[in-house]
Amino acid sequence: MGQRCDWCGSEPIYVAYHDTEWGVPERDGRALWEKLILDGFQAGLSWLTILKKRENFRTAFAGFDPEVVATWGEPEVARLLSDPGIVRHRGKIEATIGNARAYLDIEAREGFSDFLWTRAGGAPVQNRFATMAEVPADTPVSKAISRDLKAAGFRFCGPTIVYAWMQACGMVNDHLVTCPRHDAVAAMAW
Repeated sequence: MGQRCDWCGSEPIYVAYHDTEWGVPERDGRALWEKLILDGFQAGLSWLTILKKRENFRTAFAGFDPEVVATWGEPEVARLLSDPGIVRHRGKIEATIGNARAYLDIEAREGFSDFLWTRAGGAPVQNRFATMAEVPADTPVSKAISRDLKAAGFRFCGPTIVYAWMQACGMVNDHLVTCPRHDAVAAMAW
């Protein structure tokens, strides 16, 4: 057995995330939206902070049901700003509500999953990085997806956030080649 990717450390919740979720190709549009929202909340913070609060986020945001969140207004923003179980950032909360509306528009038009996977090339990219220094912060594809999401009305989806999200959702396999998850995740590609 090889060594896990350097970033996951030894914190049990982080190791479990690395070993079971990160890099696994995701095709469900709602799940892709949830992960994108959480990556937006992570901006300026550690992913571990968000991971520890993920269940609180799911409760606070109605299970990340975009049809519910899209109807929210100032009363819900005020409620969320007083919720210590999540990241209380007005801009990110308001963006989530707007992003739910943008998600619903894309979903109705062409399907959110198809919208994203088509732009990502249709199948997971199998990178073969040996060190964390080789892993980019963004790519031309993450820049293009970010641009298209913003044009569709999304916020908190810059190229770096989008690339981190692409890694999490398995659009790219950025497990290091020394990590046992690299080959396991590669085998999940279509």
